[in-house]
Amino acid sequence: MRNARIDRYEDIPRDVVTTGNEYAAHYVLSPHSHRRCQLLYAMTGVMTVITEEGSWVIPPRRALWIPSGVMHEVHLGGPTSTRSAFVLEHVAQATGLPTHCEVLAVSPLLHELLIEAVDLPALYELDGRDGMVMRLLLEEIRRMPTLALNTPLPRERRLAALCRHLLEHPSQEVKIDDMAMSAGMSRRNFTRMFREQTGMSFAAWRQQACLLAALTRLGNGEPVTQVAMELGYNSSSALSAVFRRVLGAPPSRFLANNGPSSAT
Repeated sequence: MRNARIDRYEDIPRDVVTTGNEYAAHYVLSPHSHRRCQLLYAMTGVMTVITEEGSWVIPPRRALWIPSGVMHEVHLGGPTSTRSAFVLEHVAQATGLPTHCEVLAVSPLLHELLIEAVDLPALYELDGRDGMVMRLLLEEIRRMPTLALNTPLPRERRLAALCRHLLEHPSQEVKIDDMAMSAGMSRRNFTRMFREQTGMSFAAWRQQACLLAALTRLGNGEPVTQVAMELGYNSSSALSAVFRRVLGAPPSRFLANNGPSSAT
């Protein structure tokens, strides 16, 4: 189903329902949730999805798994083409699909299955070819490796507000002492609570936030040198080095879908 509202189809008696949508640049899907689990696939464009637990960046040819009932908002940079598979919760559990939001690699086979599935009838035949396509789609989702393309948000109110602000204005130049002071904490208490609630140090979190901001901006066509400078890196090569270390490929190759994170 193309350009369809999923809330009109969630009650269809099928394990998997698929939709395809096209969005204009800078479109925002306001906070919402689904009764089904969702695989949100970026065929083109870069998306950012925000929940209470964190922020996820979905580059082209990657996807985000969103469990049922999770409130999320979606921000799109440039023009974006999406394909989504909506899976009944008990079917997702039986298949062994993730129980938390996860960015997934997308294999060439999964890409083709999503394209094919969108053109199938809503009430596709369960025992024929169409049903086989949907069963293979579920199995291929299960096989996909996860990608570290998220920044977790702490639960504590002051820390969460500071982190959301930093996600909106990311910079390598933000210092831990300034964050601790803004939170009204000592450096020691801030460091301890931040690691307890996010599972990572502030320096690692800041690097991840800047990396994902760079990924979004580069995916929208901004020059790498400009992005690097505005995020507080000394040079474009410094930003590229972080890409290679964390994502396994320089920006151009990662965004071209040739990096090692792409499933084969």
